[in-house]
Amino acid sequence: MTDSWTNPTSLFDVAGKVALITGASGAFGAVAARALAGAGCKLVLAAGNAEALAETVADCKAHGAEVVSMSIRPSDETACDKLVELAVSRFGKLDILVVASGMNKVAKIDELTPEHFANVMDANVTQSWLLARAAVVQMKRQGTGGKVVLVSSARGLLGHPAGYTAYCASKAAVDGMTKALGCELGEDHITVNAIAPTVFRSPLTAWMFEEDEKATGFREGFLARVPKGRLGEPEDLIGPLLFLASKASDFYTGHILYADGGYTAG
Repeated sequence: MTDSWTNPTSLFDVAGKVALITGASGAFGAVAARALAGAGCKLVLAAGNAEALAETVADCKAHGAEVVSMSIRPSDETACDKLVELAVSRFGKLDILVVASGMNKVAKIDELTPEHFANVMDANVTQSWLLARAAVVQMKRQGTGGKVVLVSSARGLLGHPAGYTAYCASKAAVDGMTKALGCELGEDHITVNAIAPTVFRSPLTAWMFEEDEKATGFREGFLARVPKGRLGEPEDLIGPLLFLASKASDFYTGHILYADGGYTAG
């Protein structure tokens, strides 16, 4: 009888795995870093904001994790290769990739410049592809499979009236990439899935959780479409991440996992 039957929680054990997380200074990236640190992963953390990255690194080390970091954005092939090389040189392998880097530019189409549109697509789509490409080369070389977790959004499925054409288009592209890579890499035992959150608590969304008139009005309108009846908390992202980063998801690939309280179901 395998451990899966006698000890089902072993399916979620990622202790000793090597995880590369980009955007580790951002809202989801910092959550992912701290969660995987607490789960016993060895971490390679990257972000453009050196000061915020240092804070995440310190938090992860406080959890007892081995951490190496690089203040760099995955803006081109060379940068992505450097991050994978850092993982291999420091820890000897790469098991998990979490792409939490990205950007948004909110503007109506007649006010959004082509340059801004291209920048959002580059940060969210091209850089995700470049990171996945660099990680997959190493994972194939190792021959032991791997886990790729991309970050999508409920906005990859749903539109938004406030000026989200670039963001919605980019996240829909991430969804397509997730499905295509899931199909492509199945025989290599590399799973590719995406987490797609809706609004959850972060420094950028903190105002939505306040009790003033603006925040209350927003919540009343938004939560009317959320079956769970609340906004997301960082803890709501930990379970899905651990599932997709662990053996528990070995038979799941090409999926978009909506962490949205049922928002996209209705």
